[in-house]
Amino acid sequence: MTTFLPDRPETVFTYGAPALKFGVGARHELAFDIAQFNARRVLLVTDPGVAATGTPAQLAEELIAAGPDAVVFDRSRVEPTDGSLIEAIEFARAHGPFDVIVAVGGGSSIDTAKAVNLLTTNEGELMDYINAPVGKAKAPAHPLLPLIAIPTTTGTGSESTTICVLDVVNQHIKTGISHPRLRPTLAIVDPELTLTQPAGVTAAAGMDILCHALESFTARPYQSYEHKLANQRVPYCGSNPIADMWSEKALSLMAGSFRTVIREGGNLDARTDVAMAATFAGLGFGNAGVHIPHANAYPIAGQVTDFRPEGYAADHAMVPHGMAVSLTAPEAFRFTFEASPERHIHAAELLEPDAERPDNPADFLPQVLTTLMRDIGIPAGIGAVGFNEGDINALVEGTMKQQRLLATAPREVTEDDVAAILSASIELW
Repeated sequence: MTTFLPDRPETVFTYGAPALKFGVGARHELAFDIAQFNARRVLLVTDPGVAATGTPAQLAEELIAAGPDAVVFDRSRVEPTDGSLIEAIEFARAHGPFDVIVAVGGGSSIDTAKAVNLLTTNEGELMDYINAPVGKAKAPAHPLLPLIAIPTTTGTGSESTTICVLDVVNQHIKTGISHPRLRPTLAIVDPELTLTQPAGVTAAAGMDILCHALESFTARPYQSYEHKLANQRVPYCGSNPIADMWSEKALSLMAGSFRTVIREGGNLDARTDVAMAATFAGLGFGNAGVHIPHANAYPIAGQVTDFRPEGYAADHAMVPHGMAVSLTAPEAFRFTFEASPERHIHAAELLEPDAERPDNPADFLPQVLTTLMRDIGIPAGIGAVGFNEGDINALVEGTMKQQRLLATAPREVTEDDVAAILSASIELW
């Protein structure tokens, strides 16, 4: 069932993806990959935590040995802000020009590199490009530089997507920049880089993988939109057969390895499965889109005041993105169930093949998710990260600003709907 009945249904869906290199040791081929662009100067973007592992310095040394000059920016902020992105952009402008940009780190470093790439190749200020209504949603006028993304965490999918996520501090809102030109040129996914990822980070990032797959699989079908002209097409086009395939496979991989990788962080086979799932989920949602859990996550992360998550070295209050997404996912999928019952049930079966079905089918996917969240140490709802009923109105206001995401939901979403989902998510168990 869907509430969308367009007069002239869409008949076209789009699909985009970066070139991909996947496997243990793949990072050591970076110099060869850079050489294909005839690059003389390379900017390598990372964060202090990843820099401390020595991996970015090692990659820079390998690049320099092969010929190109490499400049390292190692001050990306975990959960970027408009201020942290501006700092990185100013650094790149001062030390450039560059021929290629390389991001080494989690989604925060990759998103920082995307912003740097955009604002060193196009005129204007950061707010010009941030999604409306927070920013002006300006499209880049000029091509961007080649961007190579090397993720060191498994979850964000930023190495596959057209999106850069950030906090706009003075508005207390998390939002983004979205345009096809932001998509990395090449993603190098080396599961070995995730072996040192703490269990808390693995859990939060892994919930992001699951929500990417679940939200894109349950997204509004592409045929439910009004037919668009070629120049009106956007990266998030709704659920479609190719995105569905990636999402289903991601769920199956997570079913087999997610709990294992939390218990056994050094299990390279499990790390490889989860890295593959993150890649597949990114290839799915980067085209189909995400919806209510992600829209809710932005104000949750933007308005948190004193929560400090386990496993993160951040010196500020934060709810990691994947955790923020997961906290309202059970109730969001209870709300969207009626739009496509068969998809919600199938997703639950993929994620937990042996789970006992509840009497009410709408409870199946929420039950599977809350059981998993409990098992891996995710907080038991938004109340556990500091929110209460008195915060709901402000959270609703922040969610309703995410119209780019809510437009992908399989049901129309009102302020009252969002308030009900958030209220039910204060205490999940």
